[in-house]
Amino acid sequence: MLRFPAPLFDANASHGGKDLGPLPEWDLSDLYASPEAPELKADLDWLDEECAAFAADYEGKLHMLDSAGFLTCVQRNEKISSKAGRVMSYAGLRYYQLTIDGARAKFMSDCQERITNATTPLVFFTLELNRLEDAILEGHFAANAELARYKPVFDRIRAMMPYQLSDEMEKFLHDMGVVGDAWEKLFDETIAGLGFEVNGEPLTIEGTLNLLTDPDRRNREAAAHELANVFQANIKTFARVHNTQAKEKEVMDRWRKMPSAQTSRHLSNDVEPEVVEALRNAVVAAYPRLSHRYYELKRKWLGLDRMQVWDRNAPLPIEPARTVEWPAAQALVLDAYGAFDPRMADLAKPFFEKGWIDAAVKPGKAPGAFAHPTVTDVHPYVMLNYLGKPRDVMTLAHELGHGVHQVLAAGQGEMLSSTPLTLAETASVFGEMLTFRTLLDRAKTKGERKTLLAGKVEDMINTVVRQIAFYDFECKLHAARREGELTPDDINALWMSVQAESLGDAFEFFEGYKTYWAYIPHFVHSPFYVYAYAFGDGLVNALYAVYEEGDASFQEKYFEMLRAGGSKHHKDLLAPFGLDASDPAFWDKGLSMIEGLIDELEALEA
Repeated sequence: MLRFPAPLFDANASHGGKDLGPLPEWDLSDLYASPEAPELKADLDWLDEECAAFAADYEGKLHMLDSAGFLTCVQRNEKISSKAGRVMSYAGLRYYQLTIDGARAKFMSDCQERITNATTPLVFFTLELNRLEDAILEGHFAANAELARYKPVFDRIRAMMPYQLSDEMEKFLHDMGVVGDAWEKLFDETIAGLGFEVNGEPLTIEGTLNLLTDPDRRNREAAAHELANVFQANIKTFARVHNTQAKEKEVMDRWRKMPSAQTSRHLSNDVEPEVVEALRNAVVAAYPRLSHRYYELKRKWLGLDRMQVWDRNAPLPIEPARTVEWPAAQALVLDAYGAFDPRMADLAKPFFEKGWIDAAVKPGKAPGAFAHPTVTDVHPYVMLNYLGKPRDVMTLAHELGHGVHQVLAAGQGEMLSSTPLTLAETASVFGEMLTFRTLLDRAKTKGERKTLLAGKVEDMINTVVRQIAFYDFECKLHAARREGELTPDDINALWMSVQAESLGDAFEFFEGYKTYWAYIPHFVHSPFYVYAYAFGDGLVNALYAVYEEGDASFQEKYFEMLRAGGSKHHKDLLAPFGLDASDPAFWDKGLSMIEGLIDELEALEA
């Protein structure tokens, strides 16, 4: 039941330029002043004592508690989660700022190990909770309204009942968690430590990926080949990490008798497998109408017989090179948020003013972007690698959406604020949509409008089509690993098996592209995470359609949805808007918005 907050990594973090104005850095003092802070030591000591006391007070006794006693037990557990989450948030954020620093890596590892050891006695709690009869829990909920508030958490925990192991085995797996974490850190440190050189200039992975959006095709091609060369030079390490992580998951799933490799993710997302399958099937069926159709348009715009992968995110020939300085990006996003509802801009402003954003690209900093909720009595932190491209502005809007969502959900408390991944992307993608619509309204020329529409379609394809292709790759990877060790060539072949299907005939793929699976963090950190992006995009597209229809109470219902955090199932959250994700037609409604934008692009060609 103990829950550590985790960063929500962005799938489409983008890359950019220089001379961007003053870029903010994190002020982590709201968590702790330093690694040597007496408050941090006091919290770790408290965790040692309180976890032991909790186990002494409650182990073997949950079935004897009255409703008031059970509420006290739950609240004590929640406080432990908050203290542990505060420590790990601080250690993790410091590490992400400079992943190649040995002292920071050691500090995070030491904190993780200390907390793992302290919390091992708590493993009994969810095991005993799952052995309670339904009638006992229902009686508690009926007798105590404050306790009944936690029912959604108990429901999600009890969904694991069929897959629960013995108490001793669960404690063993809890202790072994630090081993799996070590493989994740190896991946992070390897990625952050990679060195690239393009046209004689030394670059980080962020700077090299940035060149894939360069107006000069020669630079894009050089960057693509350099990425492939460096990935290939490290491919044995990446293959070892993926093999080990997939095997660990297979062992866990086999012991728990999980029916599929995806089951644990569906359970943690509180989403039915058939809903995910309906989403996946709808997107795959739409490949010809979405990605195939769009990239054929782009191939013509670029004047190419066939596109290469380094053309996929190329700027349009009519698109002027443009750098968006940080103050302009801040103003644009706050304007877009404020036009929707002034309360949303008010919630976003402190991120800029109080050191809640770390924006600059720095050697050794983790790549990509994320929003970290930390704990409910502090605030979220947003990480970017901001380099001034227009798409970086969209990433800012995306991560601030996460941040606003996390601030609003904090009122639910530590156990109920955490939102399943499928719903966690709602506010972020909605924030992107608001920002895009603001930019589109300000477009002064046909060319500018075409550029904005194309950029949004590409972002949507990256969020929907690419992520479902990634999901299919993961499904194939985990299925193949169950049959035995995978060589780098085996993984390369699985990766390439989903590329042509999802991108279409406009592309041909150079030899080195087969290794591009290697740098994507979701496959290592959170298996099957990626479908949540497609889920979130489809959900937001459907929501935005309701908003555009002029529902006068939309804003209030939207804020209530965000405030709910993880306290409601997706059916209950969407019902006020007249939407239902379990209806296969729901996904077609979302995908039709992307088709509509492509229709508009084709009309601009006429």
